[in-house]
Amino acid sequence: MIAIDTNILVYSHREDSVFYRSAFKAIKELAESGRLWAIPWPAVHEFLAITTHTKIYSPPTPLTDAISQVESWMECPTFSLIGESEEVYFRYLKHILEASQVKGPRIHDARIAAICLSHGVDELWSADRDFSRFPGLTVRNPLV
Repeated sequence: MIAIDTNILVYSHREDSVFYRSAFKAIKELAESGRLWAIPWPAVHEFLAITTHTKIYSPPTPLTDAISQVESWMECPTFSLIGESEEVYFRYLKHILEASQVKGPRIHDARIAAICLSHGVDELWSADRDFSRFPGLTVRNPLV
């Protein structure tokens, strides 16, 4: 299964992004490939927060459009939303935190990594290099 991080989601949605075409194409091809793919719940929350933020985009994506985008991804038959699964998730989170020694805001990325690992994600698509510090998680930037 492939999981998609926030930045790829935002780039694929915002036509004013310099990465729009390549991100949109990557997600479209993945959705049409028949492969299993997912978005971690924290990435959904971030996607909604970033695309509708008036200090990030002028104009921001209307909330109804951002929600519709998420619903559109959810319509794909090979798609799922993944989140914390209590004990299994926490074991992965603990291991990742101890191995990487991240603190503060980087714990958010560790959360996404632990969710992915606890759900058997083979590869996380992200343009964020910070994910490379988490053991056991294969990260690929589909934009390069």
